[in-house]
Amino acid sequence: MSQAEIGIIGGSGLYSIPGLTDVHEEKLETPFGSPSDAYVLGTLEGRRVAFLARHARGHRLLPSELNFRANIHGFKQLGVERVLSISAVGSLKEEHRPLDFVIPDQFFDRTTKRISTFFGDGIVAHVALADPVCHGTAKLLGEACRSVGVNVKVGGTYICIEGPQFSTKAESNVYRSWGMDVIGMTNLQEAKLAREAELCYATIAMVTDYDCWHPGHDSVTVDQIVACLLKNAENACKVVREAVRSMPKSRSCACGSALASAILTERDKIPSATRKKLQLIIGKYLDEKVKD
Repeated sequence: MSQAEIGIIGGSGLYSIPGLTDVHEEKLETPFGSPSDAYVLGTLEGRRVAFLARHARGHRLLPSELNFRANIHGFKQLGVERVLSISAVGSLKEEHRPLDFVIPDQFFDRTTKRISTFFGDGIVAHVALADPVCHGTAKLLGEACRSVGVNVKVGGTYICIEGPQFSTKAESNVYRSWGMDVIGMTNLQEAKLAREAELCYATIAMVTDYDCWHPGHDSVTVDQIVACLLKNAENACKVVREAVRSMPKSRSCACGSALASAILTERDKIPSATRKKLQLIIGKYLDEKVKD
């Protein structure tokens, strides 16, 4: 029986969600290892949700150290169908100011060290990722932002870099010349894996600063960045509550059938160990159940 229907991933500055009731924690193991932290389950606005601190409580994990597969698979194990991802980002456009939120509809990958697929080990699948974000969920997040008074842009491109260092000025200006909107270090892999797991996924990108390209960058202090993070986290909690409250009970998008025509490997050629490992994700598409 499903323990949660909506997953929430908290990024920098957001390590818990206030207002949860009937709270308990689930420390899960997945076929892909351990998630970042225990999942905090509870009721929010009458809906069952599961919250995960992306970098672990206390912010102990680098972006490159995150076990993205375990994090997404854990949500799947809990019965989650939609994932709302919250991330601190830098702005690459003057129009996206600190404290603004952007709901990106595209991602651009500049990472080099990440595993971003559940497949391999004898099974090949290619999901469509032309539109990497669930349109309905992104639209709902935009409406939630406006409802609680947060300045938001729905649409735009999130460029995902490896980190943990921030960009050089040369890199930042190249990304700007490419038309990128915001820059972060985590959401691209989440989006890819959520699509493979047939989960709806959308990002709340919270602008904290103008990256290093902006003429006023050198005058920004750490205290200002921290204050912006705290205010963004407060606003994000308001947005999440409103989004959860207005989330439709059932899904009408295509996210729930993303693998329907994606698996290329002949069913009888899939190794039994791989079948078992991926049962939760591909089981409904296999001709026979995994044998113990």
